[in-house]
Amino acid sequence: MTGFADLGYARVDTDRESRQGLPEVVYGPGKQPGEIAGIVGELLARGTGPVLVTRVEADVAAAIAVPGGTYHETARLLVWRPAASGSFRVCIATAGTSDGPVAAEAEAVAAAIGLSTEVVRDVGVAGIHRLLAARDELDRADAVIVVAGMEGALASAVGGLVACPVIAVPTSTGYGAALEGVTALLAMLTSCAAGLTVVNIDSGFGAAMAAHRLAQVVAKPR
Repeated sequence: MTGFADLGYARVDTDRESRQGLPEVVYGPGKQPGEIAGIVGELLARGTGPVLVTRVEADVAAAIAVPGGTYHETARLLVWRPAASGSFRVCIATAGTSDGPVAAEAEAVAAAIGLSTEVVRDVGVAGIHRLLAARDELDRADAVIVVAGMEGALASAVGGLVACPVIAVPTSTGYGAALEGVTALLAMLTSCAAGLTVVNIDSGFGAAMAAHRLAQVVAKPR
């Protein structure tokens, strides 16, 4: 029992679902449609959970000859066998409209792996009253994913309002000194709102998976 399937061009981790509750997720860039199809087919045959391909463009998605998949264009996500929505509630808050594609990835991935999602859009700190108007949505969440570029201040603002885990996603939106997300990343890492989890720049996927790990702990029998 090797725990993986050797396809020659990829070694598919067939044991990941039993270890972590989800099958291996396929990162699309750099792979040919036929390679992605082979990996997806192996994951579908070896497990029962949702199968995801991330960061896949529409033309590549259309060329992947595996039936039953659903393509989320804004999120650039392909999904087979999405999980039913569970009780763990994730609120995804965006600072601005330009953060939408990253938030869409977080929302689509979270929904596909069985998290209950709600999105609060365009509540950046330049108009803090917009965030305060969304307190009900924030307060009923089990975790909040904050998606923000520029100076990344929204994560600190949300972190000071809620008691649940906050997962911060810096985005590459912003002018020159935003440094394609580095400024927001550093601001989130040095936030005075204690206990923020910070994922990589533009990684809506990483934020959704962090929320999934939290949900796994909550659901674990004691």
